[in-house]
Amino acid sequence: MQKRLVIIILCSIFFNCSGNKPDVTIDLESRFSQGKAFLEDKKYLRAQEEFQYIVIRGTGSDLGDDAQFYLGESFYLNKEYLLAISEFEKLARKMAFSPYVEKARYRICEAYDIESPEYYLDQTYSQKALERYQEFIEDFPSSPKVSEALVAIQELRNKMAFKVYETGILYNKMEEHQSAIFAYEQLLDNYYDTAYAENAHFGIIRSHCLLGDISIANDYWTNNNQKIKSDDLRKKAQKYLSNAKKSLKKESN
Repeated sequence: MQKRLVIIILCSIFFNCSGNKPDVTIDLESRFSQGKAFLEDKKYLRAQEEFQYIVIRGTGSDLGDDAQFYLGESFYLNKEYLLAISEFEKLARKMAFSPYVEKARYRICEAYDIESPEYYLDQTYSQKALERYQEFIEDFPSSPKVSEALVAIQELRNKMAFKVYETGILYNKMEEHQSAIFAYEQLLDNYYDTAYAENAHFGIIRSHCLLGDISIANDYWTNNNQKIKSDDLRKKAQKYLSNAKKSLKKESN
């Protein structure tokens, strides 16, 4: 009798537990729907809570990569770009076959681009944005975002080139013309395809003239003047050369 009672109690416990166990899938789906609703209502902090819940408890489920992407998206839309990058990186790294990877990778590019500061500040994030855009184009050459990425790359390169150009200008103002030449040469080495390349050619000619290296300036003009498309810059370069030659002639007399 006692043995039978123990069996009945154990069976009761088993069936009660299994029967009352909540359906985790339904819970995750409900939380995901709520998170999407918060996202649409621009309640980004509330959305983050819901998607974080799913990411923690639903890893490996059908909603795992969805929640990971939308967690990053909720940070991105809340302008918390570095946190967004972290979450999108997790998706790209841990869920490489997710259909959200392409979107996440492009969001990483955009987030670094947004964090890219004015030209006179440190350009670490600009460089990261450049690298990520280039990687995106290589990995997703058929993406409709490629043309947009190419435009963004050019804008970033122009900004970084302008920073180097301004460095050369500053050296000229400080009368450190050899350092200015080095800055302009760095610009041409790294940003030859930007809007500031012809300014760098002009800067090199001007700096050599200011140093009194007239023959070097003249040779540089002969070899590179076709790369200076602006009529204004061409006239300025020729004027510097002409004035430098006249000064040299006066000194020799």
